[in-house]
Amino acid sequence: MQIGITMFATDRSIGAPELARAAEERGFSSLFLPEHTHIPTSRGTPWPGGGELPDEYRRSVDPLVALAAAATVTTRIRLGTGICLVAQREPIVTAKAVATLDVVSGGRFTFGIGYGWNREEMEDHGVDPRRRRDVVREKVLAMEALWRDEAASFHGDHVSLDESWSWPKPVQAPRPPVMIGGAAGPTLFAHVAEYADGWIPIGGAGVREALPRLHRAVEEAGRDPAEVRIVPFGTVPDRGKLDYYEEIGITEVVANVPSGPAADVLPALDAIAPLIG
Repeated sequence: MQIGITMFATDRSIGAPELARAAEERGFSSLFLPEHTHIPTSRGTPWPGGGELPDEYRRSVDPLVALAAAATVTTRIRLGTGICLVAQREPIVTAKAVATLDVVSGGRFTFGIGYGWNREEMEDHGVDPRRRRDVVREKVLAMEALWRDEAASFHGDHVSLDESWSWPKPVQAPRPPVMIGGAAGPTLFAHVAEYADGWIPIGGAGVREALPRLHRAVEEAGRDPAEVRIVPFGTVPDRGKLDYYEEIGITEVVANVPSGPAADVLPALDAIAPLIG
């Protein structure tokens, strides 16, 4: 069983390069960084975790920039966004940044994406929260065209791109793996089936029950369910839980580590590392 980690990298936490190097040294398979461009102080949208919004949401660094720095001090560990708020990003620029990061890392990038939950944050980016899933879909499809085609074009309701050149192309052909994070549901599973390589269930609860629905959506799209990866995020790993995931065909989980200085984070890595393997 492979174990990755995710942490809110901030201006007060251990730096992404130091964290990535420490994780690689301990045998972790991946490092994922989340994204929030900003947090509107109105705080109209409740935090899904309940209670007060943790301070790290206000202070998170840009994940693509931080992961590029991490790529320069590592050689093996996979580096990913977990998750990137695609609806809030301009797709042509993001496609260029993702492809460049895949080149810089030697083909080690995983593009974890999601729809977002903070309505005020989306609205500041000009995104209608009610349409955000459709926006994400079109932006990813447009980016995939830019990564794949010598002369790429895309025309939809939210994205329009006339035939264009864009290099570099990602090292991973035709694209870095695209993983969609979120709760099980018909829209998410339809999107996984259409344009993604896997599902990131947050917390990992209810995965077994959701698998038949995901597999059915993938089959209806003419794909093999065995090609779709499932990587639970935010799990607190123990041997029993890892054995359970392995039993249902999951080969990697991603554990949370606290957002903080090295003195807090490195012992957390040491506590999880014995479970790797």
